[in-house]
Amino acid sequence: MSYLDNILFAIVLILGFGYFFSNIKKIIRNINLGIDVNRKDNPKQRWTNMAMIALGQSKIVKRPVAGALHIIVYVGFIIINIELLEIIIDGLFGTHRIFSFLGTFYDVLIASFEILALLVLVAVFAFWTRRNIIKLSRFANKDLAGSPKKDANYILYFEVVLMSLFLLMNASDLHLQNIPGGFSHFIKAGSFPISHFIEPLFNGTSNELVMLLNELFWWLHIVGILVFMNYLYFSKHLHILLAFPNTYYANLNPKGQLDNLESVTNEVKMMMDPNADPYAAAPINENAVPTKFGASDIHDLNWVQLLNAYTCTECGRCTSTCPANNTGKKLSPRKIMMATRDRIEEVGRNIDANKGVFVPDNKSLLNDYITPEELWACTSCNACVEECPVSISPLSIIMDMRRYLVMEQSAAPQSLNAMMTNIENNGAPWQFNQQDRLNWKNEN
Repeated sequence: MSYLDNILFAIVLILGFGYFFSNIKKIIRNINLGIDVNRKDNPKQRWTNMAMIALGQSKIVKRPVAGALHIIVYVGFIIINIELLEIIIDGLFGTHRIFSFLGTFYDVLIASFEILALLVLVAVFAFWTRRNIIKLSRFANKDLAGSPKKDANYILYFEVVLMSLFLLMNASDLHLQNIPGGFSHFIKAGSFPISHFIEPLFNGTSNELVMLLNELFWWLHIVGILVFMNYLYFSKHLHILLAFPNTYYANLNPKGQLDNLESVTNEVKMMMDPNADPYAAAPINENAVPTKFGASDIHDLNWVQLLNAYTCTECGRCTSTCPANNTGKKLSPRKIMMATRDRIEEVGRNIDANKGVFVPDNKSLLNDYITPEELWACTSCNACVEECPVSISPLSIIMDMRRYLVMEQSAAPQSLNAMMTNIENNGAPWQFNQQDRLNWKNEN
């Protein structure tokens, strides 16, 4: 590479990583739109969860076929991109295989990259077949109609192109290394168990053309990686990055334990203690905004719930195990997370358009994105939480939105309103006077 090529490469690198980090800043800002919640307790357990679930893929492998394929792509993505460091150094300084001084270790490393690249191609073909030929029910669901389905396929095509360019780059490099007497600066380095079978394609081609093709493959590979990296912001595959913080900050409480609203708890304590001074702890502030019960929009959710939405892989395991969905009801936990993310992005665009300030747009997560019918179909069984491979909790969002419907809008279903009326009047969910509650024991 000439000095001009080195400068051009540096510019491309700066633009690629600059755009990537600008989008990461947007994601962090959008997540911070949520209410603060403390998730710093029990760091040992949190680190363990992240290591086992995000890094170790422990929940993915509960479905062996999909789990095995995913691990191949995941390991391939992580390990092959170690080579990115060498590409960056070679591109900036015009060197060739700068790490070749590692000798046998380098040979083993390059060989493992190639084998993984081939395995990734096989796994991607299997994934594509499951989605587009076999059409597994959780991928044929209407939740994924339109752009979500295209997004999943785009990622698979990206992987095919990147792995193919990697192998073609190595094959052309090997061909130039094997030219008697050496060719230009192509030193003999690396072991190529897969490219070895591709290299004969360049036989009969002039050395200059092979070198030109090698540079073309090299440039397309690195630019493709940068494009793929920046596409993550617009894709469900953002979970590649966010699965780690998401599993770390996941709720450690037992799955059946729901959090209480502090404002409601305080009210109940006041009612139960006739001597309590309601203004002792918090003086009256006439300008204060009244506390809102539950959630109707993303500003009412906590930041971990917004992180959950961005981390959703759209794999559909939650929806496929949801008893409400399986009985034909409208609820889909996957759609809850996708809708939440769509609303976050809409609010983010609003903030960008209005110079950092959100201007009310007469929309909300409730009704415009998620309907009460979906929320009330939930049985709160936690199947979706248990199944999620990256510790997302659609249930927490559902419960917060149901709280809003009940406590802010008095919009609970008739059967639930009847139960709450009975509790208020009779001290029990049933429509029996307290004096008559034990009459059943007198019946023969």
